[in-house]
Amino acid sequence: MRFPEGFTWGVSTSSYQIEGAVKEGGRGTSIWDTFTQQDGRATGDEACDHYHRYAEDVALMADLGVDAYRFSVAWPRIQPEGTGPANPEGIAFYDRLVDALLARDIDPVLTLFHWDLPQALEDQGGWLNRDTAYRFAEYADLVGAALGDRVKLWITLNEPFIHMTLGYATGEHAPGHALLFGALPAAHHQLLGHGLAVQALRARTTSPISIANNYSPAWPQGGTDADLAAAATYHALHNRMFTDPLLGRGYPEIGLDEEVVKDGDLDIIASPIDFLGVNYYNPTGVQAPLPGAPLPFDLVALDGYPITDFGWPVVPDGLRDLLVGFLTEYGDALPPIYITESGCAYEGVDDPQRVAYLDSHVNAVKAAMAAGVDVRGYFVWSLLDNFEWAEGYTKRFGLVHVDFDTQVRTPKTSFSWYRDLIQASR
Repeated sequence: MRFPEGFTWGVSTSSYQIEGAVKEGGRGTSIWDTFTQQDGRATGDEACDHYHRYAEDVALMADLGVDAYRFSVAWPRIQPEGTGPANPEGIAFYDRLVDALLARDIDPVLTLFHWDLPQALEDQGGWLNRDTAYRFAEYADLVGAALGDRVKLWITLNEPFIHMTLGYATGEHAPGHALLFGALPAAHHQLLGHGLAVQALRARTTSPISIANNYSPAWPQGGTDADLAAAATYHALHNRMFTDPLLGRGYPEIGLDEEVVKDGDLDIIASPIDFLGVNYYNPTGVQAPLPGAPLPFDLVALDGYPITDFGWPVVPDGLRDLLVGFLTEYGDALPPIYITESGCAYEGVDDPQRVAYLDSHVNAVKAAMAAGVDVRGYFVWSLLDNFEWAEGYTKRFGLVHVDFDTQVRTPKTSFSWYRDLIQASR
């Protein structure tokens, strides 16, 4: 099976992970600036210095031959305090980037929020504060007004489940709260912000708009009814909570306080989207918890699979399983899908493991399409080795190796493989 004409091949990055220049161009402080200043953590102060080297990175993408580049805008560059008019210097940077992409026939795919919330908004409660959803809509309107005529695809939020879980439930990511199920309001307010942003963008652009969710099939590890129930609960929390309400089904039973969801919220969240962004890395092994455990499920390793340098199992059939499962679960309500992130962490410029990973996952997409799933594009995470959040610079996902001392970029074996795949598919 060949990929259809018009299938989009792309690469993805995010602002805090690559831009650097955290104190330039009028940029305000983000929660990641604050979080990484604690306990001697690695920071994104320089990262890949993309803010100054974006032209070099666009040239790399042109050499790669991608159709599209998915990047994120740093909210603190546009509104240093999370409110107020747009910062002209911040807008100007993304103007330059978008125009450079278009000059190379690369479609700009813009994500509004990839976790770098302005610290000023976090000081008022961050995503636990309902007001942040309305501030996000105002920010979306500003970016839409500046770039709505040129961006080809819009993504409101990146992985609200991961941001809620690691940022608000367990504290591994910024802003560093450990609230367990007390983090659920952060999920609702992100989704409310998504719906409000969709509405704001509709007035500024005719390009397709959606969201990019992290999805992980919940695979029960054990055959007891309790194991199956635990997997169903985890599936509801990780996957259905961030899809059902988008498609007009409301929330599954996940323990969300009814007082958090106001009248009309679900209608806003269900504002029509044009596609669904799917970020996939691996399935999650789930079993019943021990008596007295704080959560209604226990996450366990999936045995029998190779693992990446991140310790994640390599399970390409999990992607096929996920996509076909969506078609079964949502039927005609399921919009077209873009794989907005797919990648793996491995060391080395010669990276045959990454080639094998990407090849197997592209084939998993083919298998899902053969089963009737409407997939429109595939974006590799990531173009560059970058700042990998809590892992600092110890995990490398890039098609391009970055020497963080010199900022020299070196395309890897996987870069050449992906270029050949793109050329062969046309």
